[in-house]
Amino acid sequence: MTASSRQARFDDGESLDEGGAARARAAAGALPSAVRVVTSPSARCRETARALGLEGGPTRELAGLDAGRWRGRTLEEVGAAEPEAVGRWLTDPTCAPHGGESVRDLCGRIARWLADAQAVQGRTVAVVEPEVVRAAVVDALDLPASVFWRLDVPPLTVTELSGRSGRWNVRLGRPLTAPDAG
Repeated sequence: MTASSRQARFDDGESLDEGGAARARAAAGALPSAVRVVTSPSARCRETARALGLEGGPTRELAGLDAGRWRGRTLEEVGAAEPEAVGRWLTDPTCAPHGGESVRDLCGRIARWLADAQAVQGRTVAVVEPEVVRAAVVDALDLPASVFWRLDVPPLTVTELSGRSGRWNVRLGRPLTAPDAG
């Protein structure tokens, strides 16, 4: 968690708050070993990975949704200033009134990354933004992009994608807790 995420603020590059960092440190060791660890380039994802005791590099393709000129503003502020634009953005996955990236574009970017990730033998752990998880689930289950905003991704939870032969299986939202915490 960050102060921005508590305020429903579009990502502005903010670091984890102390509570979020403490929760991540408490969960260190909860993930199985991996042959590859990657993170979103955001400060909060890189810091979460470090707090979890994971070493991996930021991967540009795993960046969160580019909210363009809305970056750093709260959803309430943008909704008050541009209600029609927010309405279109939340209902039309091809729409990007903020000048950044559309939901459909994000889903396509993550689908391409997942296709490439299938070539890696062994487990990959990715510490990413909630919207990246949403996009991965949309792709893995071959869902329409219109369901993107209906997928809730709580902080510090695990979504597992596994499978073979071009088919994914998904396990959603397991809370990440320290191994001895259950």
